[in-house]
Amino acid sequence: MQRVCFLLKVREDRIDEYRERHAAVWPEMLEALSATGWHNYSLFLRDDGLLVGYLETEDFRAALAGMEATEVNARWQQEMGPFFESLDGARPDEAMKPLTEVFHLA
Repeated sequence: MQRVCFLLKVREDRIDEYRERHAAVWPEMLEALSATGWHNYSLFLRDDGLLVGYLETEDFRAALAGMEATEVNARWQQEMGPFFESLDGARPDEAMKPLTEVFHLA
């Protein structure tokens, strides 16, 4: 099982709305994430907008590709894109660059 951690930056003027959206994630989005291999998925948001994501999956590339193939992900990414800084034209899911794990205590 791969452990994946990534960072994104939520615009400070959109933090409250970002929290609201994630308090009520669409059921079909949750189903798609589970079906495409996203497990133990968490998002942590600092008050300045730093977003830390963590998930476990058998194959991160395959999990991303699985979501890419879903219609619900296209709608979600379109709605969520304006919440983020520094995407340089990428969708939020394309900007998720895994951090290198340097230590793990099991």
